[in-house]
This record gives sequence, C-alpha cells and structure tokens, in this order.
Amino acid sequence: MPAPTDNLRIDGSRLWDSLMDMARIGPGVRGGNNRQALTDADREGRLLFMRWCEAAGLTLGVDTMGTVFARREGTDPDAAPVMIGSHLDTQPTGGKFDGVLGVLGALEVVRTLNDLGIRTRHPVEVVNWTNEEGSRFAPAMVASAVFAGVLGLEEAYARRDAEGLALGAELERIGFKGEEPVGQRRPHAYFELHIEQGPILEDEGVDIGVVTHGQGVRWLEVTLTGRDAHTGSTPMGRRLNAGLGAARVVELVDQIAWAHAPHAVGAVGQLNVYPNSRNIVAGKAVFTIDFRSPDLAVLTAMTDELRTGAAAIAEKMGLGLSIEEVNAFDPVAFDPVLVGRVREAAERLGYSHRDIVSGAGHDACWVNKVAPAAMIFCPCVDGLSHNEDETITPEWASAGTDVLLHAVLATAGVADAEE
Repeated sequence: MPAPTDNLRIDGSRLWDSLMDMARIGPGVRGGNNRQALTDADREGRLLFMRWCEAAGLTLGVDTMGTVFARREGTDPDAAPVMIGSHLDTQPTGGKFDGVLGVLGALEVVRTLNDLGIRTRHPVEVVNWTNEEGSRFAPAMVASAVFAGVLGLEEAYARRDAEGLALGAELERIGFKGEEPVGQRRPHAYFELHIEQGPILEDEGVDIGVVTHGQGVRWLEVTLTGRDAHTGSTPMGRRLNAGLGAARVVELVDQIAWAHAPHAVGAVGQLNVYPNSRNIVAGKAVFTIDFRSPDLAVLTAMTDELRTGAAAIAEKMGLGLSIEEVNAFDPVAFDPVLVGRVREAAERLGYSHRDIVSGAGHDACWVNKVAPAAMIFCPCVDGLSHNEDETITPEWASAGTDVLLHAVLATAGVADAEE
C-alpha cells in the first residue's frame, strides 16, 4: 500500500521565484552573477537567505567559518540532523544556479514540509557553505574542508585574495565570523542538489543524475626554465626555449588524458611565459595542470606519466624543470545507502535517471569524510557552468528538488503528518 508521502511534490513556482530573486543580487555583466565569497554582494545574498529561513520558522546558527545553518527541529531531541545544502557564492562570471539551486532547493524542501504539516524524527538543517568556489580565496570548498578536519581554521583564515585581503578579516568585515565552533554539528546524513555542470544528462534526455562518485583531483604547477634570447639573432640550435617546452608538455597532458578516457580528464588551464615580449625567446614558462579521475590508481598513473614525460622533454631540450603539487584530493565514493535512496526517489516519482560521476568538486566531497553523503544532479543547458550563459529549466529544478525531498524524508523519518 502506498505511503501518504509517496507522491509529494515541492512548489516549483515558489522555488523558481526564489532563484530569480537571489539572482538579482550581485548581477554579472550579461545575465549571470558575480557574487564572490565574502564580498558585499555575498553578504546581501546571505542576509536574504537568512530572512527566508526565519520566515520558514528555522533557527539560525553561524560558525566561525561563516557557514550558515538553518534548523527545523525534529521530534527526537537527541537525533543528529539531516543536512541539505550547497553554496551561494559564485564565480566572477558565474551563473544563477551553480550552488544556489542546492541551497534554495533545500529551503524549498523545508517550506514544503511546513506546508504539509509533516514532522520528521531527525532535525533537518539547510546549509550555506562559505567559499565553495575558491574564485576569490583558493582553494575551493574551504569551509567544508575545515568542517571535515582536512584544513585548519587559522590556515583558512590566512588565505588571501588577489588584493592581499585575508579570508578571516573579510569574514569579520561582512559580519559573518560566527561564534559557533566549526564541526560542532555532526550530521546524521548530508544531501546536496546541484546542476550537473556537464552535458551528459541533457544529451541523453535524463531527468536526474544519481551521483555515485566524485572525481579525484591533482593540480600540478610546472615551471620550465630556459634562457631569454633575441628571437632574430639567436640561431635555432642555440635556443633554450621554455615556451616551446611548455607547448610540448601541454600536448603530453592531452595525450595522457585521452589514454585514460572516457572517465579521466586533463588540461592545462593557465600558462604564462616570461618575459612575455614579442622579440624574446621565452626563458621561463609556468603553467598549471588539472588531472581528474574517479579511480585513484588511474589518477596516480596520470600524474606519474606526466612527471616522467615532462622530465624527458626538459632533458632533451636542455631546460630546467620543477613540478609542484598544489592541490589534491582523492576520489570520493558516496554512501551507497543514501545513493540508493536518491535512486529510489527518482523511480518512485517517475523521473528518468542514470548513475553519474561528478566531474567537479563539491562540499559533499569533504562532508563525506565525516558523515554519509550523497548528491543529486539535474541537467543544465549545453553543459555550461562557470559561465554567465549557464541555465536550467524550471522543470529540471523542480524534479531535482522533488527527489531531494523524498530522499530527505526517507532519511530523516516521517514522524507524523496533518490530515
């Protein structure tokens, strides 16, 4: 016999209106958003979110990393909370939905529970993590990393932006350096709804991505050192061309990624040559490499192949070489019970779904270290994200939030419901 909660749906129009209202804060230059972490726009977005939470009857708390928790009490005062959320900060040329859908979708879940008079045994807490994007203060996912114990609080506070401003000082400036110790709240479970940030779901016409794993990441910074020389008067055989060496390593990165496809990826995202003059053979090149794979053995192999291949290129060309690992986290396997609940929710609601691996890092990847976690993806048009043209449909937003609602109910436990 079906349970009375089996066919529940959220209010899709209310969710969409909230997304559009939030998008008015920190507008971009062509329809997206620039609401970088700990800016005045971020503060304004946080305050709007908190007003909505208070209107929904939630109790607010802010930890010393500025992460906001909005709690709906459960019937069991001793039960740990089911946390749901994401982030409100954006890239400098970000879209309206990356992260924001996860926060406001979580709020819509609570609003729906309120509308229907449904009480849960476990408390439900909506979370807005600080500085997920890392666009202003590197690395990404800083607050959730401190929450999971993989980054120290003072180390996080010391991170500086391009203007030399410290994260801790900026938290104080915008009034969000809370008093609650980071990690004081220990979740029973954590769910995060997010746009896919890739083209797979839309290309296949699938409503819901059931995220089973998160890719591991290795960020390398490579420095090749040659010798500055005049481009016109230096014979080709006498050049120590760091720019040419960089080009050959860039090609190597692509070859390595293709060799481990389809699940592994790799690219050079930033490349600088020095002295960067049109009539000087570059004597130095510095560039970054981003390798990702859901398989730790593959990720390790890719990094080893890069180090071996780059060393051979440098030796053949007479260049100096240094390679520094500047960021790394291992692949994540999300909790199979929670993943199963996401899958079951999609099936119960009649949404098409497929298992999928997250190509990007998310706060759920760090929370997964201290509590069971799972993620839900909805499609995004053309797979675009970190781009002002990023967009989704109201139907996709509603479907993802419907699945989130049912996964939360299955985990938090339905205590009773008003008729």
